[in-house]
Amino acid sequence: MRRSIHACVAATLALLVSGCQSAFFGFVNRDSTQPDATAVYDTTRGLALDIYRPQSAAPDTPVVLFFYGGSWQYGTRAQYRFVGSRLAQNGVVAIVADYRTWPAAGFPAFMGDAAHAVRWTVDHAAEYGGDPKRVFIAGHSAGAQIAALLGTDARHLAAVDLKPKDLAGVIGLSGPYDFVISGKLEEIFGPRSQWPEAMAVRFVDGDEPPFLLIHGDGDRTVDVGNSRKLDFALRRKGVDSTLEIISGGNHFVTAAAFYDPERAPEVLPAIRTFIGLDPAEAE
Repeated sequence: MRRSIHACVAATLALLVSGCQSAFFGFVNRDSTQPDATAVYDTTRGLALDIYRPQSAAPDTPVVLFFYGGSWQYGTRAQYRFVGSRLAQNGVVAIVADYRTWPAAGFPAFMGDAAHAVRWTVDHAAEYGGDPKRVFIAGHSAGAQIAALLGTDARHLAAVDLKPKDLAGVIGLSGPYDFVISGKLEEIFGPRSQWPEAMAVRFVDGDEPPFLLIHGDGDRTVDVGNSRKLDFALRRKGVDSTLEIISGGNHFVTAAAFYDPERAPEVLPAIRTFIGLDPAEAE
């Protein structure tokens, strides 16, 4: 059964539409805990997020708001319990947020959803033991594009009375930051004239928070050059950026670290170091 699940993941996880989907998420969530709380952050659209708390939270406990991937078309917060659960085990107040995916919404509407999730997190982090001044945003794949754009294009957070520097940092896992829009993505990202607006690299101007970019150099879904380009752009503008390249890692290795840390032992220690926790205690 385990072999068949891994075969299914390798062949179809990029789209998350095959019959293996429920089996895959059942597998990766097998040791995950349920969220400690769920809250609606956008009552108009019924968008919610799940909160995972560490066993002991000091007043300055860092917060990580995570946006999942799925080609901007698939995913639910419940499928990513393995991320929230693992982060909480590592001493973080973790929040996994839903956002509208295609065809319910395309670009830039889902950016508005994400910005509202950040606003809710900053406003309510303290209620769950988190420090509102230590809010990091993170994402994998499409979720990393969302997180990076929030951290570079100030217009999205400005819509909710925040700015990129209000974030403690951005964590991008296998993310597209300067990518080709073709096929189905042409519908998702709308008129050709707005495609450049989706590229985080285009908006780096020096007002960004610190970035941590982790990417496998064997990624055939999102080329590692995306993270290299963003890292270079950030450094050129004097922004603190850390680039972690996983040798031979594919597109999913950075997400796999949350359900099986041994598959990518670099990931959790890098995240812990970035958010100010002891990397030696990573689980």
